[in-house]
Amino acid sequence: MRTTLTLDPDVALMLKHRMERKNLTLKRAINEVLRVGLAGGKPKRNVRYKVESYPFRFKPGIDLDKLGQLADELEAEETLKTLSK
Repeated sequence: MRTTLTLDPDVALMLKHRMERKNLTLKRAINEVLRVGLAGGKPKRNVRYKVESYPFRFKPGIDLDKLGQLADELEAEETLKTLSK
């Protein structure tokens, strides 16, 4: 089927890049893109993730707002042990 097709500038540029990348003719590039687009039908659904929570069971006296500070202190202790060897 012969027809006249007017492409938006951004679409024409993407098509031109595809033609160069895959060494295709204009006719072949348009047919490939249309086949993929028309066969896809519905857009892909986003996958929903479920995050399960669990209790940390921290010991009393550990301030949960200062966990970064605790990690730094533990790392500093390990570094001192390593350097003193």
